[in-house]
Amino acid sequence: MDWSGKPVLVTGAGGFIGSHLTERLLELGASVRALVHYNAMSSPGWLAAVPDRLRPGLEIAFGDVRDSDSVHKAMAGREAVLHLAALISVPYSFEAPRSFLDTNVAGALNILSAANAQGARVVIASSSEVYGTPTITPITEAHPLQAHSPYAASKIAADKFAESFHHSYGTAVTVLRPFNTYGPRQSTRAVLPVILSQLLSGEPKVRLGSLHPQRDLTFVDDTVAGFVKAVESGRAIGETIQLGTGRTTSIGDLVKLAARLLNVEFEIETEEKRVRPADAEVEVLLSDPAAARELLGWKPTVSLEDGIIRTAEWMQSSLGESPTAQYVV
Repeated sequence: MDWSGKPVLVTGAGGFIGSHLTERLLELGASVRALVHYNAMSSPGWLAAVPDRLRPGLEIAFGDVRDSDSVHKAMAGREAVLHLAALISVPYSFEAPRSFLDTNVAGALNILSAANAQGARVVIASSSEVYGTPTITPITEAHPLQAHSPYAASKIAADKFAESFHHSYGTAVTVLRPFNTYGPRQSTRAVLPVILSQLLSGEPKVRLGSLHPQRDLTFVDDTVAGFVKAVESGRAIGETIQLGTGRTTSIGDLVKLAARLLNVEFEIETEEKRVRPADAEVEVLLSDPAAARELLGWKPTVSLEDGIIRTAEWMQSSLGESPTAQYVV
């Protein structure tokens, strides 16, 4: 596919995955309108890190996916939209479930409505959290959906709205379900940055919640490649596709692996406030990447070991701005 000058919209573009995706699209030559959540500081988030050589192809638009008017305005003239804007913290969803309904569900509906009116291609970011604790592994796209948190419930609802728009209106939509994306720019709300920031700080203890849950960790560059391929692939229209490695690692083993790669010693201290409610915990996430290989020609290229090192190198360069022991919801 020739991306040169292709007008696309990326929502959530100032965030972790969104900023990496925006940069990749700019490198491919696309004309990117980046929808960033309005804030009084006019901060574009991680888009501030976009290299000067790529900025001619970038337009930053401040708005809110909850607002239909700003979404329709941002969508004007776009041939494709990659929708990543969302509230993503599982712990925070226990405290403010209505916010997740408003942003993740109503926001997705606004995107779908505007894209349908525009005739635009749509790729929507889902989450592996929609499976809950699986009844069988590896998890395929056909696995039943189970909401173990308000966050998961909001993503399930958004996925179903996307499915309904394809069947009801013929909207060219694809739902992608990344499994535990990690890498540079991720906040210490997520488990790997929590681990790395504490190991790199030289603190004697690593404070964590439950150690037994298992996760399928996918490096951000691989996740971004999946979004690009989803737009390019006609076979992906109307499909829900996972982006995962097919390898799972427990939180406890992840700490040990990171410590070995960084050559540091550690002692784990469990903090109850970091532990999810028992019935809300997702015990294991392990993807079956077969559909992504078949429909997208996608496969992960960055090993967990290499990804940890690359993430640690980035965090080490910015550790002064990253909290360590502080628990981030």
